[in-house]
Amino acid sequence: MASKTKLLKVIPLGGLGEIGKNMTVFEYGEDIVVVDCGLSFPEDEMLGIDLVIPDITYLKKNEEKVRAIILTHGHEDHIGALPYVLRQLNVPVYGTKLTLGLVESKLKEHGMEHDVSLHVVKAKDVVRFGNISVEFIKTSHSIADSVALAITTPVGVIVHTSDFKVDFTPIDGQVMDLARFASLGEQGVLALLCDSTNVERPGYTMSEKTVGVTFENIFDEATGRIIVASFASNIHRIQQVVNATVKHHRKLCVSGRSMVNVVNVATELGYLKIPSTLLVDVDQIGDYPDKKVVVLTTGSQGEPMSALARMAASEHRKLDIKPGDLVIISANAIPGNEKLVNKIVNQLFKKGANVIYEALMETHVSGHACQEELKLIHTLVKPKFFIPVHGEYRHLKQHAKLAESLGMPKKNIFIAELGNVIEFTPNSCRINGSVTAGKVLVDGLGIGDVGNIVLRDRKHLSQDGLMVVVITMSRDDYSIVAGPDIISRGFVYVRESEKLMEDAKKIVKNVLEECEEKKITDWNTIKLNIRNDLRDFLYERTKRKPMILPVIMEI
Repeated sequence: MASKTKLLKVIPLGGLGEIGKNMTVFEYGEDIVVVDCGLSFPEDEMLGIDLVIPDITYLKKNEEKVRAIILTHGHEDHIGALPYVLRQLNVPVYGTKLTLGLVESKLKEHGMEHDVSLHVVKAKDVVRFGNISVEFIKTSHSIADSVALAITTPVGVIVHTSDFKVDFTPIDGQVMDLARFASLGEQGVLALLCDSTNVERPGYTMSEKTVGVTFENIFDEATGRIIVASFASNIHRIQQVVNATVKHHRKLCVSGRSMVNVVNVATELGYLKIPSTLLVDVDQIGDYPDKKVVVLTTGSQGEPMSALARMAASEHRKLDIKPGDLVIISANAIPGNEKLVNKIVNQLFKKGANVIYEALMETHVSGHACQEELKLIHTLVKPKFFIPVHGEYRHLKQHAKLAESLGMPKKNIFIAELGNVIEFTPNSCRINGSVTAGKVLVDGLGIGDVGNIVLRDRKHLSQDGLMVVVITMSRDDYSIVAGPDIISRGFVYVRESEKLMEDAKKIVKNVLEECEEKKITDWNTIKLNIRNDLRDFLYERTKRKPMILPVIMEI
């Protein structure tokens, strides 16, 4: 037993082999600390699914050990699953002031604001949870108040960078604490878990201030309304829009539920500085000439229900795009969203707006470190072992190569998968088995009740449609009392395919006659025979395979 207690376990439950739903478990003895609790958005084949969250089966099994959830920053892929996870795990949550401000707002939406214990921390704070202590280290990212973590255990120190970039001229003037990374490196770091998102990009990530310069230039030239679409969480970007609006003597209108929410929270907590006379309500925009108006909105990813998408489609109740508007899309399209963004750009141009996006000007910079910044962190921290995190498999692989190029032995680099149990002693690291991990799908109020079989059925219905066969039979002698009637949805239009439907009914009647001759009276067998014969007939006639649902009513 003594040897077991000396092991530190690191178990990724999300954020590896994917961008999103970040969650990592740190376990030593009887203590578990969970870092981040994020969601991801559904892939195209996840029809009808709203969100994807991590599978926390392992945490529920070890609930008595879980001491806290630690948050590194306030992005959805790091905090979005909290309302769902905290219903199942009653544990305290630690994070910086802005991060918890956004969490509180999210919990209110779910009616959970009084059920959760939130603890505000700041950079340089150290919090102890049994045998594990967590130090918060200031970093730069595309949201304010982001932190990395130094997790100290009896086995050694693990540095978890979370999402970061090295920005020497941040908007809030709070530079990343590189000195602390260096001093940790001097003291000795057992392992580094490091952001891999931009590992394929050479050089350095541009400073956020470069976007401010671009805004200044664009605002100088604009003669009509300016509409800026950005991530709601990018508070430094919002601040730069505010600064440019003030400088050019315009009024600012904030549109989109999440944008309004974040602006309110960030202003209340002091992270956004907006003059009280600057903001105008959407109903007041008409009181000002176009050259005096700036609209800050959601929709930079082409989300169909976002404010910008509704404006572009003329479906917004209070704002419409008109010729002469200048629309700035201040974000990169997340992989998979390119079509949605391109569709909105095309719609905006059709309505007579001028659209500026990153391909034309520097209206966006990333919040993630490029190769030279990653090299800097590796060199400062000097870890014994390295685990690339936060990225698809290709990113993790490239980050492993980068670490190797800096002199780290290949045997000390571990590309893990979700659920892997990574075990550390003071001098060794190995992957030893795995725990349950993966995707839990959220559909409306249902959490995890939609699985692969339901998704497969939805895909089948979406591609081939549905045919329902209704028959009423006598319970006494199994004769047909009524039917068969056939109802079709998403397969063929019945009125235009009467001959096909009549022939399909004949097939069903033939099956029933055969079952009667063979004295088959089991409803399930009869249904199976109907399904098989009808499927073969329909495929032969139409080369389609609709979902067939036989319904037998007995009287």
